[in-house]
Amino acid sequence: MQLVKTLNDRYSTKEFDVSKQISEADMESIKSLLQLSPSSTNVQPWHFVLATTEEGKARVAKAANGFYSFNESKVTNASAVVVFASKTEITEEYLQHVTNKEDEDGRFAEEEFKHANHAGRKIFVDMHKYDYKDLSHWTEKQVYLNLGSFLLGVASLGIDAIPMEGLDMKMLDEEFGLREKGFTSCVVVSLGYRSEADFNADLPKSRLDLAEIIEEV
Repeated sequence: MQLVKTLNDRYSTKEFDVSKQISEADMESIKSLLQLSPSSTNVQPWHFVLATTEEGKARVAKAANGFYSFNESKVTNASAVVVFASKTEITEEYLQHVTNKEDEDGRFAEEEFKHANHAGRKIFVDMHKYDYKDLSHWTEKQVYLNLGSFLLGVASLGIDAIPMEGLDMKMLDEEFGLREKGFTSCVVVSLGYRSEADFNADLPKSRLDLAEIIEEV
């Protein structure tokens, strides 16, 4: 199965070949991967900063300072870098915006379906906002759904990647004005092509045994 092979072949790239760059066609596919990810109730509570220029990568690399300096080269030597950010608040205005976009895209055969869908999504948002009081964690979970499909997607394109939480996320928020836009960064993914000197490229993959993690009933 090709999908399993892709999962088996991909790994977290520790060193990129600076001479190899992602093509424009693949960059368009990368944007589509970010856009098409599933999310709970299709709420899509995310924002992405895509750095492809040296200047853009240098701005992201500001967050790889001090304790996080070990990740600096993974940012600066990559072909492209994506900052994943989650929404800090979900307003009625935003929910209506999502519903209107769905309507424009033809998802509702009847007007009543549009209202019912909007009301159902609002129930879940309000549940996390007022009952569970974990809205920020819930929105971040949706971003990580995106992250998972993104890593698989870029691997299927033959592009190497490394997801990183080891960066100063507050600095990223400040650098790109994310909090003012209603978002906060949570993970960064560097993209490109592995260097021949990358020690991690040839190491065997290690996962817990199926019998340990899957209970068949």
